Amino acid sequence: MPYSDIGEAIRNPAAAFSSPDMIVTDPQLTTEQKVSALQQWEYDMREMEVAEEEGMTNGGEDILQRILIALSALGYPSDVEHSSPSKQRPDSD
Repeated sequence: MPYSDIGEAIRNPAAAFSSPDMIVTDPQLTTEQKVSALQQWEYDMREMEVAEEEGMTNGGEDILQRILIALSALGYPSDVEHSSPSKQRPDSD
């Protein structure tokens, strides 16, 4: 097991998993938890894109593509064109 706390692994998937594929194949996570972790990782990577626009370095384009592929493998449609980076996370209810 690459993590000791599932909740923390979902909140910080990059620290708990070495690749998006590890999330997809993790037998301890439900599909919903896998999607949540991948969405969190996608959000984090998009925030890095914002940082890059502000002059900071990135290098996460490959991992972002792998996240989108993993979401697709779980049957969750994700489109890079429909998810633009922002400086603030949108409010969720």
